[in-house]
Amino acid sequence: MVCLLLWSATGAFSQQYRVAACDWMMLKRQKLGEFQLARDIGADGVEVDMGPLGTRVLFENKLREEPDRTKFRHTADSLGVLVPSMAMSGFFAQNLLKRDNYLDLTADCLQTMRHMGATIAFLPLGGSGHAWQSPDSTAYGEMADRLHDMGQMAAAEGMTIGIRTAMGADFDVAFLKRIDSPGIKVYYNLQDAVDQHRDVCRELELLGRERICQIHASLTDSVTLDRDPRIDLPAVRRTLDGMGWSGWLVVERSRDINNVRDVRGNFSANVRYLKEVFK
Repeated sequence: MVCLLLWSATGAFSQQYRVAACDWMMLKRQKLGEFQLARDIGADGVEVDMGPLGTRVLFENKLREEPDRTKFRHTADSLGVLVPSMAMSGFFAQNLLKRDNYLDLTADCLQTMRHMGATIAFLPLGGSGHAWQSPDSTAYGEMADRLHDMGQMAAAEGMTIGIRTAMGADFDVAFLKRIDSPGIKVYYNLQDAVDQHRDVCRELELLGRERICQIHASLTDSVTLDRDPRIDLPAVRRTLDGMGWSGWLVVERSRDINNVRDVRGNFSANVRYLKEVFK
């Protein structure tokens, strides 16, 4: 994906768009080699996963320990690779509504983000079933209340949790209003919109600049982005430019279905094309 940065530590304008890749999809989840791989494929950064969750109380997070996180941060810095975001990918398979320790999991993520210099947390809600997706349901209110609590924790740290609902812009606008926390925004996913035959550019405009914290700029595996007729990335670029949005575009999938294990080939092609379009 590509992320956009508006300002540097000195306050000067930096690049509008930058490109990163998900470490777990590159088969490098919390492995030190992810930073060299990111540099090799031409990415500006890596979205680092918090580790598996499963039946554990907390994430299997090596970066919770001082020696490991220092080594990871030093390696990333030495290679000039940024960590724009951390991912709680465990919630692809875990129900947030059934995790009584959701605030402990949030705290673990925020603390790790602070050590790694990240400001965005990716939170997929795909493992939470479908009941909460109905605005008239009790589960909808319960999910919104939990996300409000999580968002307030993030906002107090100057951070943002980006949620992936897969439900479309109309739903997300209303849901963010119900959550009512500056620490929760939408982590927009091109794959969801394209798979459900929604108009990506319309959705981006409806969400608006302030509601989108980051973008997963890839699609369901088929071919690499440069050969995929399902998305018009130059049109997406024009839309984001018109909105005045800036941030990171992060590659998650878009692998050649006939060669999904070719990490370098698939991710290099996607990063290269995103940089061509969003240069």
